[in-house]
Amino acid sequence: GEALEVTQEVNCVIDFIHGCEDQVQKLKKQKEKGLLYGIPVSIKDHIHCKGHVSSGGMVKFLGQAMEEDSVIVQVLKSQGAIPFVKTNNPQTMINYDCSNLIFGQTLNPLNHQKSPGGSSGGEGALIAAGGSILGIGSDIAGSIRLPASFCGLCGLKPTGNRISPSACSDRTFVLAVTGMLGPMARDVDSLALCMKALLCEEMFRLDPTVPPLPFDEEVCLRGNP
Repeated sequence: GEALEVTQEVNCVIDFIHGCEDQVQKLKKQKEKGLLYGIPVSIKDHIHCKGHVSSGGMVKFLGQAMEEDSVIVQVLKSQGAIPFVKTNNPQTMINYDCSNLIFGQTLNPLNHQKSPGGSSGGEGALIAAGGSILGIGSDIAGSIRLPASFCGLCGLKPTGNRISPSACSDRTFVLAVTGMLGPMARDVDSLALCMKALLCEEMFRLDPTVPPLPFDEEVCLRGNP
């Protein structure tokens, strides 16, 4: 309900992920609760969710519903998270604003005359306005870091290939810089928890190209006293 109210104000959500209720029922039956048990997570548009379009803000990809969840969505679910909405991004995603011809302009909830930044602008706007507590964005040249800055949030661009990029619609580009998926939230502790949850055996099993290095608590604590 909160996400719906927020998007009516700033136009940040492009789709509600069906099957959330089924996911909740599955979780209740799981013996292992997972690090993100019961946490609703918002997902940037171009990250594949089964049965939903990943347009990247481009008309040419409309009508192509994805047959499978991306690796990161599968891992989130295995850790007890509930992906519940998909959020807006600019056309092609190589942009520091958040507007496209399909879903229109996303506004900055702190000031409707300003941009939320991009390209993970829908995530930035939704989290800043209280419609989500944890989201997954992506970053090549600032696409997590800029919306986090514009909207007063925390965001992390992990090291290249630290998290599986498998099944995302960055298929229109071949870039020298590795694009990365990463978490966005209101505080650093939430980012750390999300990274700890993602860097698990399930991630390494689903995508063997990801180095099987678990989250390092000591390094995190040293950097965040």
